[in-house]
Amino acid sequence: MDDKKKILEMLAELRPEFDYENSSNFVEDGLLDSFDIVSLTTMLEEYFKVTIDGMSIVPENYASVDAILALVKSSKGAN
Repeated sequence: MDDKKKILEMLAELRPEFDYENSSNFVEDGLLDSFDIVSLTTMLEEYFKVTIDGMSIVPENYASVDAILALVKSSKGAN
């Protein structure tokens, strides 16, 4: 499965009522709150087999699918 599609699937699992594909910033648009970010981080770590550093868990890294994918890729390099 395409990584972007998988991330969108995870987001839909967390909050199925939101349209993530038409949001320019998930946090600013109110689609993700701090609890959602923690839950998503766990899902990302399990699926992608990475460890996301606590210092990287900041809103800008969860603003879009591309930002989340960049976070996952940078976490892979750190493992």
